[in-house]
Amino acid sequence: MRILVVEDERHMATALMRGLTAEGYAVDVSLSGDDALRCAREHDYDAIVLDLMLPGLDGYQVCSALREEQNWVPILVLTAKDGDEDEARALNTGADDFLSKPFSFVVLSARLQALLRRGARERPAVLEAGDLSLDPATGSCRRGEADIVLTAREFALLEYLLRRAGQMVPKAEILEHVWGGDFEGDHNVVEVYVGYLRRKIDRPFGREAVQTLRGFGYRLDENGG
Repeated sequence: MRILVVEDERHMATALMRGLTAEGYAVDVSLSGDDALRCAREHDYDAIVLDLMLPGLDGYQVCSALREEQNWVPILVLTAKDGDEDEARALNTGADDFLSKPFSFVVLSARLQALLRRGARERPAVLEAGDLSLDPATGSCRRGEADIVLTAREFALLEYLLRRAGQMVPKAEILEHVWGGDFEGDHNVVEVYVGYLRRKIDRPFGREAVQTLRGFGYRLDENGG
């Protein structure tokens, strides 16, 4: 497995390189956004660990450029920033996961392994189920002509359900892919966020796109409810 670490703080970049190398990864390091984009274009990486605050192009711009070029390499964003807006912006530019500094290397390793298990999948520009649409590239969601504003977590949940439209998705799988394999909070958070989604994408439109399969999980109607 070949990983690109993009981090302008040299001691942090060195520590990440040593830790990941010890776990058996082949690791390249970039100290700037411009160099990271060049490397990602020239080599096939299994994943990228990407800091946001970089000289030259920042992490948002690197991530957005790769997604615009249809490069779907899994990207784990690292940042000293914190808060929903920063997380939402990172995810909406195409990042697959988000980890705030300071962080435990054990957690980073677990998150990275989860991304690698999923692998890079080619993603359509817009995900659709009937008149319900979601654009991962722009972070927009619509029901017909109506714009729907989603939080970062609501967006991630709907995106995952749309990618599995018509299929039963177990609650445990949703937790792993939307909240991360190391999530230690209340597992009822899935039900809570499904409720949030229904209040935004279904009830105002008289629809029932998100269906509960009691004892199993959830399914998003491929026709949009």
